[in-house]
Amino acid sequence: MAETFDIIVIGSGPGGYVCAIRAAQLGMKVACVEKRATLGGTCLNIGCIPSKALLQSSENFHELQHGFADHGITASNIGIDLARMQARKGEVVGANTKGIEFLFKKNKVTWLKGEAKFSSPTEIEVAGTAYAAKSIIIATGSDSAPLRGVTVDEQRIVTSTGALELDKVPGHLLVIGAGVIGLELGSVWRRLGAEVTVIEYLDRITPGLDAEISKNFQQILTKQGFRFKLGHKVTGATVEGDKVNVTIEPAKGGDAETIAADIVLLAIGRNAYTAGLNLEAAGVETDERGRVKTDAHYATNVPGIYAIGDVIAGPMLAHKAEEEGVALAEILAGQHGHVNYGAIPSVVYTWPEVAAVGQTEEELKAAGLAYKVGKFPFMANGRARAMGALDGYVKLLSDKETDKLLGAHIIGPDAGGLIAECTLALEFGASAEDVARTCHAHPTLSEVVKEAALAVDGRPLHI
Repeated sequence: MAETFDIIVIGSGPGGYVCAIRAAQLGMKVACVEKRATLGGTCLNIGCIPSKALLQSSENFHELQHGFADHGITASNIGIDLARMQARKGEVVGANTKGIEFLFKKNKVTWLKGEAKFSSPTEIEVAGTAYAAKSIIIATGSDSAPLRGVTVDEQRIVTSTGALELDKVPGHLLVIGAGVIGLELGSVWRRLGAEVTVIEYLDRITPGLDAEISKNFQQILTKQGFRFKLGHKVTGATVEGDKVNVTIEPAKGGDAETIAADIVLLAIGRNAYTAGLNLEAAGVETDERGRVKTDAHYATNVPGIYAIGDVIAGPMLAHKAEEEGVALAEILAGQHGHVNYGAIPSVVYTWPEVAAVGQTEEELKAAGLAYKVGKFPFMANGRARAMGALDGYVKLLSDKETDKLLGAHIIGPDAGGLIAECTLALEFGASAEDVARTCHAHPTLSEVVKEAALAVDGRPLHI
């Protein structure tokens, strides 16, 4: 007879492990299935955490080369020990994944090691053993999206997984896709000395961000040495010796050209991952993009089966998955879990960072909403000037009549940290005036948010 749990979560990424822990806190008997040798899913193992480790290391190297001299700090014989850099990345990943294992033990969550496969709507099989649960939660995440004509080998033509494991700095890195992953990993290798060319099908980078922010972001990256070919599509990539020849052509038609690169990074997006789950045995429906269909409470069409995170509709963000995991655990415990999708921040961890929450100008115009704009540059902030981090600004959007904050967009130092204040403001329905009237410590970068809020009413103090 199959061992029975209150909840079985399939997948131990940010959504899955957080859901499992919260459900256990609420008194349920919980198991979490993970086929990797370590917990944490894509994010902790081959995504968010290792990429941030390399971003930090490469940023340190770049500052040592180009920024420290302004502070009166000089160094000679500057070099890169890439093997040590990669080893440190592994140490960071290991500490995080072991942390999840500790939390499972602390909260009495059972780790079922292996790949889960549905055998019925109430049972799964893991490593040859059957398990049953009152509620089964699919939290299997996403995988890198393929592109016709581009065959990934994770050696010369890589996804983010391979791009995090390179054992030498490529002479020329060609990135397919000007989204978050491509620009972050492009930044890592650009700082370490690679030439970086980004090919994007659309006529702008970072689609989804506020258009003004995207335009300024591209200008800053171009100054850093990025080369962009927008409005182009990749039709093929062939490995020839130690080079990859990439064929591109204008998206709207025109003559093709070939670009030679040492490494090609395919980063055009991600697809929901359900391979091997045998969803057919449970009768779970998916949509036209392969995502698991759910209602507003994360329930699938099959009673007792739920789904959260990248495997369902919505932005593919670790923190979105976490919020859904907590909400679903609370719903299953009889509480009122809820996620405010209008207050989910997003961050690009380049330098400068880019962060956003709420609506863009384009979305407000499309909705026919009257709005006000307040902007303030980091260049006019004392702390930013002391740091030598002068690029970028904070841009706030508020309702023209009520002054309620509708969106916040930041490009600049620590944008990912600064966006939290704006997210809190949106969560509680604050106005730009509320943010402006809140005392911000001096001298801090957060004062730029305050000044942008003042600028909404046309009264910034320091410009």
